[in-house]
Amino acid sequence: MVEFTLPAHSKIKPGRQVTAARDAKRKKVFKIYRWDPDSGDNPRLDAFEVDLDAFGPMVLDALIHIKNDIDSTLTFRRSCREGICGSCAMNIDGLNTLACTKPIDEVEGDVKVYPLPHMDVVKDLVPDLTLIIAQLASIKPWLQTQSPAPDRERLQSPEDRAKLDGLYECILCFCCSTSCPSYWWNPERYLGPAILLQAQRWLADSRDEMTGERLDDLEDTFRLYRCHQIMNCTRTCPKSLNPAKAIVDIKKQIVARRG
Repeated sequence: MVEFTLPAHSKIKPGRQVTAARDAKRKKVFKIYRWDPDSGDNPRLDAFEVDLDAFGPMVLDALIHIKNDIDSTLTFRRSCREGICGSCAMNIDGLNTLACTKPIDEVEGDVKVYPLPHMDVVKDLVPDLTLIIAQLASIKPWLQTQSPAPDRERLQSPEDRAKLDGLYECILCFCCSTSCPSYWWNPERYLGPAILLQAQRWLADSRDEMTGERLDDLEDTFRLYRCHQIMNCTRTCPKSLNPAKAIVDIKKQIVARRG
């Protein structure tokens, strides 16, 4: 029988245990993934029992409380606290989502918090986004035109503007791409749902004049066609977008131009 073993430094070990004050009436345990590359130690899972009455209702409120009042070394990204910037994307209770919009009371039992899966970790809950940001840059996510610039803005009909709905709202949190098995298997070649949704956003824009070139760039066995419609991306999107549909729309455009 074949036996598989994990690399020594990939095994998660139990970490520190912190208990809430005795007079706390509403207690909740947060089990948080911790890893410091400078320590040379294995990752660990720290357990913080906290008083829910000491902070707001969202998971991000708890993380900020833990960092400010219990363990200042806890590291995570956050910014707007309104579900707009995508900075605080992480895996909470087994689902990729935004910590700032995830209510604590939706989680039964202990709240388990990990960084976005299948990405290198910089520290604790901070994933390394270097590769996926480079992939975003590769699709040139900006308006490209060949005609002379008008004196005013480039106009767009309400009907054409409506074609961008469900696309422009993406906040690049990458919850979808990091939930996609196809992206886990081929991260350096497959663009993944987040980047392909962004590509469709510009393909759908009536003001953009580089549709052919954009489709040429996407028509590749790996860059586009590794999508197998598993639908994890659509299920996990915290903005309720549908990256899987965007990918299908790109494929339809490639087929349509072949005649």
